[in-house]
Amino acid sequence: MVVLATKLYVEGDARDRSLQSLQSMIDNDVGELDVEVSIELRDDDFPVVRLDGPDETAGSNLLREQWGAIPETLEPGEEYVGTLESWDETAITLDAGREVRIGRDELGLGQGDPESIRTRFGLVQHMPLRFVYDDPPRLADSQIDRLYDWRRGTGRVNVNSATRAEVRATVNRAGHAADIVTVERLGLLEQSIICVEGTDPPGLLAEIGEYLPSELLCVV
Repeated sequence: MVVLATKLYVEGDARDRSLQSLQSMIDNDVGELDVEVSIELRDDDFPVVRLDGPDETAGSNLLREQWGAIPETLEPGEEYVGTLESWDETAITLDAGREVRIGRDELGLGQGDPESIRTRFGLVQHMPLRFVYDDPPRLADSQIDRLYDWRRGTGRVNVNSATRAEVRATVNRAGHAADIVTVERLGLLEQSIICVEGTDPPGLLAEIGEYLPSELLCVV
């Protein structure tokens, strides 16, 4: 059993579509292994994947690597993945099966309060983030490096509350397929639209925003 470090928080038909999308992605992840897969959702919206078969250990390890996992306990000094739950003037709060607060000084992302840092780096709500469970907890070096790489790139628009397929379809519908490189999956319902050089991320956000009931943030 693996509790994936990504949330399924939408409701209604979108919830059913998202669960089907997750099932397809998990089937693809472990498709070459001899396992049967079933998925259920916890009350806190984290998916529980149960694997049964000769390759269940290999499959569990693969899913932990691909998605991150919510552990039963957090061990000091170890790296984990939590989803961005909330933020205030002094810290961001991740959900890693329990609340983990990371103070401004432990974010490692430069000047400003957590709200301005969140906006600058495109940290949409529920986005998975790697952290180290220290005293105090801090963002993992690999996560910090990744976010700074985004700022050095050609620009991005980060989106929540939509699957990768839904975001790609929206970009196409808005007539901007030629303005993006790809849509990178961050979590099940959190995506990063990578712009081609010369594309204006705020302009792209304005064009696609009307089609997506999502939070959208630019990385420029």
